[in-house]
Amino acid sequence: MTDWTADDMPRLDGKTVVVTGANSGLGFEGTRAFAARGATVVMACRSVERAEDAASEIRADAGGEVDGELDVRECDLASLDSVASFAEGLAADYDAVDVLCNNAGVMAIPRGETEDGFETQFGVNHLGHFALTGRLFPLLDAAEGVGGDARVVTQSSGAHEQGEMDFTDLNWERSYGKWKAYGRSKLSNLLFAYELQRRLDAFEDVSGVRSVACHPGYTDTNLQMRTAAESGNPLMKVGMKAANAVLGQEPEVGVEPMLYAATADVDGGAYVEPGGLMNMRGHPTVGRSNDASYDRADARRLWEYSTEATGVEFPV
Repeated sequence: MTDWTADDMPRLDGKTVVVTGANSGLGFEGTRAFAARGATVVMACRSVERAEDAASEIRADAGGEVDGELDVRECDLASLDSVASFAEGLAADYDAVDVLCNNAGVMAIPRGETEDGFETQFGVNHLGHFALTGRLFPLLDAAEGVGGDARVVTQSSGAHEQGEMDFTDLNWERSYGKWKAYGRSKLSNLLFAYELQRRLDAFEDVSGVRSVACHPGYTDTNLQMRTAAESGNPLMKVGMKAANAVLGQEPEVGVEPMLYAATADVDGGAYVEPGGLMNMRGHPTVGRSNDASYDRADARRLWEYSTEATGVEFPV
């Protein structure tokens, strides 16, 4: 484990950082940290109203103004049209994106479907971010980046270890388990992040983009409480609240792997995780995810499926 904290981040003046789910939890803390280092942070959120409230809170906490800029924009990862509109608007206003943090997500919710008919956890956590990354790729490729390369940082979870890929039923139409579906979506995040780096390594015309994965450990955020609320089980609400209070680390610490992946000297294809107890707490370190996440055949198959499902093709 390192002793790295957000205080070790470099200055990011002139850099543009896109953070999905920037209005709460880890996205909120990441936005605060990037802006404090001088970056322009595009807050890509489903609810513009909640994102504006979050931006106001960040400014107020900084004494009225942040060192960087906060740009609130609507981006609903449950809608491929919304993702496309967001990317189109960004391309009209920005010449480059230096860092993309694929952070937003839903966890262990009852089965539902996105606007495009995909199971919600797989559709939001993986397919929405796959489509967003592909559509923003020209802006990433045009960037000077941080440390020489633009970064695509994909937030996974230790729950990927419980995920299994079943390509005969990615949409969970036969049988649905909310925690199994969450685990698969987080495994899909890693398969995507590593496959993207392999393709970048193999494609000589693109050398200025780096794909890095991370996970925050057990962190006290509203993600767990939303899961409990949507369960309809009052005992789960009590249990989640107690677990967060006893086991959860502060969001300011939980966001460190994402910040490290975005700004530190780390190789493409790396997996950044907490370096403390059971890799669920502590400051960031480069570790290794489970063997299934490095399965190249599954990664290629998922990439092909995702390309067809979203209609988004990468130039790599």
